[in-house]
Amino acid sequence: MDIYAAINSAAGMSSMVMSRYLDDLSDADLMTRPGPGCNHLAWQLGHLISSEASLLDSVVPGAAPELPAGFAERHSKDKIGVDDPAQFNTKAEYLELMTQVRGATKAALAKMSPEDLDAPAPEQFRQFVPTVGDVFMLMANHPLMHAGQFVPVRRALGKPVAI
Repeated sequence: MDIYAAINSAAGMSSMVMSRYLDDLSDADLMTRPGPGCNHLAWQLGHLISSEASLLDSVVPGAAPELPAGFAERHSKDKIGVDDPAQFNTKAEYLELMTQVRGATKAALAKMSPEDLDAPAPEQFRQFVPTVGDVFMLMANHPLMHAGQFVPVRRALGKPVAI
């Protein structure tokens, strides 16, 4: 397996996990917080979308699709305490944006040479992800960093085991 296949495999796995966890959740369910001090699922989805778009544009300027006006701001760290559903998107809207951004990430990866992937990451990320290839791997895996918070919400809502 080469680096492209590895990154695409990781992206596919994280997308599948998120899809399974979201499949039977409603828009109202997305406003549930997994515990005290945790962010509700709607904020987390917006954060994942905004983060991937931002990371992608940092390594391939202009590659990410444009997000709706105000989307990134509504899912910023300044808004983690907001519980008004009107301030967030529907599940269908989040899923569509996730698909668009992930598609752009995969398309950008396909155009990268091995040398491009070995290039240093943008300075602000190098301590955590030193190369452009590492940034792509982070984008692929970032949803899994949040997936564990979806399980307690599912349990609290009486949903069945998804995976």
